[in-house]
Amino acid sequence: MNAPDAPTFGVALRWWFKLGCISFGGPAGQIAIMHRELVETRRWISEKRFLHALNYCMLLPGPEAQQLATYIGWLMHGVRGGIAAGALFVLPSLVVLIGLSWAYMSVGATLAADALYGIRPAVVAIVAFAAWRIGAKVLRQRLLWIVPVAAFAALYLQLPFPAVIAAAALYGWLLRRRLASGAAHASKLASYGPALIDDDTPTPSHAHFSTSRLLVVLGIGVLLGGTAYALIAAAYGFDSRFNAMGAFFTKAALMTFGGAYAVMPYVFQGAVATHGWLSAAQMMDGLALGETTPGPLIMVVAFVGFAAGWNGTPEAALMAGAIGAMVATFFTFLPSFVFIFAGAPWVERSRENFRLAGPMSAITAAVVGAILSLAAFFAVHVFWPAGSIDMSAVGLAIAGWVALWRGWLGMVPLIFASGVIGAAVRFVF
Repeated sequence: MNAPDAPTFGVALRWWFKLGCISFGGPAGQIAIMHRELVETRRWISEKRFLHALNYCMLLPGPEAQQLATYIGWLMHGVRGGIAAGALFVLPSLVVLIGLSWAYMSVGATLAADALYGIRPAVVAIVAFAAWRIGAKVLRQRLLWIVPVAAFAALYLQLPFPAVIAAAALYGWLLRRRLASGAAHASKLASYGPALIDDDTPTPSHAHFSTSRLLVVLGIGVLLGGTAYALIAAAYGFDSRFNAMGAFFTKAALMTFGGAYAVMPYVFQGAVATHGWLSAAQMMDGLALGETTPGPLIMVVAFVGFAAGWNGTPEAALMAGAIGAMVATFFTFLPSFVFIFAGAPWVERSRENFRLAGPMSAITAAVVGAILSLAAFFAVHVFWPAGSIDMSAVGLAIAGWVALWRGWLGMVPLIFASGVIGAAVRFVF
């Protein structure tokens, strides 16, 4: 069996757009789609190179699935390939979410609550299942068991999430030899035949590390972010909520690790509790909408931005909402592109280096605690909406978790099924 022919940029562009339209199922589902298509079917990249790129993306703050797409696109076709892959992973979801956010804000909270009544318990089940699934893979060493417990307790006490991650990384670094020894015993990787970018394929010229190229990438990233911030300030003033959103979502992108579920507690704390851009109920509904659309789950920030613009500018709500969604999306994802273009050349140069295995394992274990914290928060608001327990919501959440655990339903079918059942319950009672 020979390696496949190299796809043209146009062929790759069409596939990245397709991925942006079908990437349901959260980060795990999106990574699974990329693995099946790119590693198993098309053989554009080998299993080992794919996992090496994924390990780097898992270490970064921000959405790991989108960063992985950017990395592979960059490895195949340089900077334009990375931009195309990363942007097309997001754009379909942004368009859909702006439309759904407008519909949600237009029909009113009461009608939306009826429509989303069954979806909210499904969201609780999905978040709790994500914690269980990640924990089952990560917490195989007893040294890590304390990390999610400590992270959950720290977040319950409202300690800053970046501090929790930093403490977990330090713990992993101090125990790196013992943790890395466990990682070294991973099972042999599957082989799907020769790949275009195989295990021993030389690093392409555009992917070689260069200090000057690193500085250029960092400079362009700062320039793009600063220019966007200045343009928004020129149009709406430095004290506008759009500028506040730009600063907030940049900070969220830089300081939150572990993917979308880990980012949510930070976004909720800032958008709801600190800035008051939207209510807790609206935040939960936004997460439910985000679960039903393609693209990374962190795209819920587009809903947050839309709601912030809509609520803050009632005289031009739709325009303000659309601007808010685009501002939130731009400042959330810009750092991800910079992280890949700046750091991926170094990652390619150090493919055999396992020194980061310990800190990475500890960070992922802390993310399990963060996801559990998010699930607990949502459960309180869904199961006790008015001071008394809602047994219908509890039953839907338990049924949803079992359906995911047994493999009876995927995330999207579960959401729709739960939504239909919940709407029927709301209609009858």
